[in-house]
Amino acid sequence: MLSIILGERDAHRSLSGERHKDFKAMSAPDSQANREHRTVKLRRALTTPLLTLYGLGVTVGAGIYVLVGSTVAEAGAYAPVSFVIAATVVAFTAFSYAELTTRYPVSAGEAAYIEAGFRSGSLATLVGLAVALSGMVSAAAVAIGAASYLQAVIAAPLWVLTVAVVAVMGAIALWGITQSVLVAAIITLVEVGGLIFVTVWGFGISEPTGFDFGDMLPPLVGQHWTGIGAASLLAFFAFVGFEDMANVAEEVKDPGSTMPKAIVLTLAIATLLYLATTAAVIVAVPLGEVASSSAPLSLVFEGAPLAVRQGFSIIAIVATINGVLIQMIMASRVLYGLADQGHLLPAMAIVGSRTQTPVVATLLVMGVVAFLALALPIDELAERTSQIALLIFVLVNVALIRLKCRGDGGPDHFSVPLIVPVMGALTSLLLLGTAWL
Repeated sequence: MLSIILGERDAHRSLSGERHKDFKAMSAPDSQANREHRTVKLRRALTTPLLTLYGLGVTVGAGIYVLVGSTVAEAGAYAPVSFVIAATVVAFTAFSYAELTTRYPVSAGEAAYIEAGFRSGSLATLVGLAVALSGMVSAAAVAIGAASYLQAVIAAPLWVLTVAVVAVMGAIALWGITQSVLVAAIITLVEVGGLIFVTVWGFGISEPTGFDFGDMLPPLVGQHWTGIGAASLLAFFAFVGFEDMANVAEEVKDPGSTMPKAIVLTLAIATLLYLATTAAVIVAVPLGEVASSSAPLSLVFEGAPLAVRQGFSIIAIVATINGVLIQMIMASRVLYGLADQGHLLPAMAIVGSRTQTPVVATLLVMGVVAFLALALPIDELAERTSQIALLIFVLVNVALIRLKCRGDGGPDHFSVPLIVPVMGALTSLLLLGTAWL
């Protein structure tokens, strides 16, 4: 069955029954124009290392560079525990994605999962558009942040730098999936290297003025668990992003093997990085300073030479720019996938014959990101991005539950026990309810 899923033009089939109905047939007729636009397909070029670096790039982004202060403000020295709890919650949904990406290795993955699970093309389209919108809003917010960092180095108006960041990252996204993900992977290595640098400096070089490592283990009972719980909700948002890997599944070599491994590796490495970084900051810096800082990781280097402090600032700039590139790649693939499945205008499915990237979809994403960054109140919209992600997590897990209960699919894909999507839906719903309180 997996060989059918990985076929050429019929790769986007819904396994919603024994006779795998085509996604496009469930929503729109397959016109001559649609067939012409699908003559050039996306290139399967991503290996496990590249896909893992892509996942780390979108997960370990600018968030952790500012999130440590917020978790410490809630949980104090027990902040690392909140990341463990958040990672446990995310793991259920991550394993659900691992199965679904091998069932349906297509762009606009969430839309495909929802359509297969709920048998609703309109709901699939809404979910796909919500995923794309969350990516574009996130990219716009991060572009503003990147431009703000750059303004300290380049004397230019903020709007000019913002447009420049979007244009350059969009050009890289158009260049080709191998090239753009390779650039993102290199930036991710720099980004991860920055977190390792913080850990090494905090534990081994800076003078410890915070808590000992043993003080970070909380007693089994006490009021402190209220703060840890609140911090876990914040920490959860540092893991949001791994699901974007589902939207490049159509460009992955051997997705049946690569997708589950890359998702698990991304989650495991991100968790270790978050724990080490948070612990190092708590050891090196007084809690009060960490909790009140919007750039908590830089506090580790306060007594460091100027060159070290400037070097870390550059890493922070790179981290934000990487977020723009990866979110734009993701959003353009979602729009392409929706169009290729017959949910959007066929023009969105046009793929460049030389670059084999979705040209029209990427150009549209560039325009929307630039518009959002310049014209709309991004702060309020960005706050809703994580809530959109949680809602999508609930729907994706329920879709997998329905597929399993119906017995859809076969033995040729990665599979998880039914309890996994059940726990994924319940934990995501719980966090969603907490976020709306």
